[in-house]
Amino acid sequence: MKRGAIHTEKAAAPWGPWSMGYRAGDFVFVGGQGPIDHETGKLEGVTIQRQTRITLENMKAILEAAGCSMRDVVKVHVLLTDMEDFAGMNEAYEEYFSPPYPTRMTYGTALTVPGMKVEMDAVAYTGK
Repeated sequence: MKRGAIHTEKAAAPWGPWSMGYRAGDFVFVGGQGPIDHETGKLEGVTIQRQTRITLENMKAILEAAGCSMRDVVKVHVLLTDMEDFAGMNEAYEEYFSPPYPTRMTYGTALTVPGMKVEMDAVAYTGK
């Protein structure tokens, strides 16, 4: 089974003991991504829409480094600091995913980076 960590300079680097992505056979697991600029390492975006787009651009870069795309994503977890941002997050989310949409769970929670409104992780399937 093909297995190993995925790394790209086109996504924000982890600031803790985890991999930004990991391949295990036909599955690619994208670790928690947020609205962190990959060049500066700083939080970007004020609106939930902008923060969601940056988060999904980081996810997209990791998937591409693994040789797959957003179309291969089968599961997404979304963490929001304010459930009032749900509609705005969905607005931006639909720019990156199309039917059939990945399965998804959305949680309201606190996040560790001050000002961060959204964090997402994903699972992609690359098999036939």
